[in-house]
Amino acid sequence: MNALQHFLAMGGYAAYVWPAYALFFVVLIADTVAPRLRRHQVLRELRARLARQSVRQERKPPSTPASP
Repeated sequence: MNALQHFLAMGGYAAYVWPAYALFFVVLIADTVAPRLRRHQVLRELRARLARQSVRQERKPPSTPASP
């Protein structure tokens, strides 16, 4: 168990090392999650835009050809 305590103490630098590891993993997770959240947001916006366009096309009366 002494070896584990020595490892976790990081030679007296644990106060600097462990927060650095924690910050690294927070950034790593954020870099993984943020693009996925953005993708879902963009897809949701595109679906809404397509729905609005289809509603407009259904309401628009068909255009009649101009007579010569």
